[in-house]
Amino acid sequence: MILLDNVSKYYKGDKKPALDEVNLHILPKEFVFLVGPSGAGKSTLIKMLTREEKPSYGDIMVGGIDYKYMKKKHIPHLRRRIGVVFQDFKLLPNRTVYENVAFALEIVGVSNSEIKRTVPKVLDLVGLSDKAHKFPGELSGGQRQRTAIARSMARQPKILIADEPTGNLDPENSWGIIKLLEEINNFGTTILVTTHDAEVVNQLKKRVITISDGRIVGDQKSGGHYDLDGSRSRIAKRSLGGPAQAQQPQHIVVPQTQIITTATIQTTAPAPADPVQPAEPKAVTKKPSTSGSAVLEQMKKAKAAETAKPVAKRRKFIH
Repeated sequence: MILLDNVSKYYKGDKKPALDEVNLHILPKEFVFLVGPSGAGKSTLIKMLTREEKPSYGDIMVGGIDYKYMKKKHIPHLRRRIGVVFQDFKLLPNRTVYENVAFALEIVGVSNSEIKRTVPKVLDLVGLSDKAHKFPGELSGGQRQRTAIARSMARQPKILIADEPTGNLDPENSWGIIKLLEEINNFGTTILVTTHDAEVVNQLKKRVITISDGRIVGDQKSGGHYDLDGSRSRIAKRSLGGPAQAQQPQHIVVPQTQIITTATIQTTAPAPADPVQPAEPKAVTKKPSTSGSAVLEQMKKAKAAETAKPVAKRRKFIH
């Protein structure tokens, strides 16, 4: 659905890139949080996706469209497939809720009959059917954000980008907006949310992508937490297959090797001369040979002299 391949963006006059070799793949119907400190590159990444900015290097594909070959006349068609919700709502103050949503359809040439069918359905989806004839100034912050979401969803986009959708809202309204975005995601729309709201991110446990200094420093595929430096991602990787597990075979193998070698040498070597040091560790390390064939030869000699169960010893050695 969304693919960025080695994307970098340099603005004129800046010494450092706003985006630095970013690689990102978001699947259809995913719900993704994009987090990071101010100036990390989140807004630039969104502008890349909506084609407000072009990358300096790298390739971008959204919904099968390769941006490299996109002509200027095709950009409006692209933006119909991508809905964008802003922190400051960007509603038309002199138009009602109904008219704000209808306007998004008018500018792309939707017929009046289709607008009359679509707008009530979208307002019902966001819970604003009873506010259709209110002006933005008569609405609460949460209601204005719902209007902005309705306007973005009116064109039935495949992707909805919400840029700090809860930034100007109180906690109660914030949760209402997030739950609405979850509901839209359940209908099959891919959701990308940029946010600084750690509580929301930690509660939802969705995929969390962390960006810092223009680079992706963490990508928690599921059960993600708000993590500005990517440390949780690195800890998760170690716990799922890092050094802690890699050391387990050593703890299993080494004791077995010591036990078998000691038993083998003690059956062939003479008794120690000094009775005070019967368990001198040097007896373990002074093997006649380090090659596998020499050790096997010793085992054969030991088997001929013993009346115990030689098969059991050989099994221990092989394992």
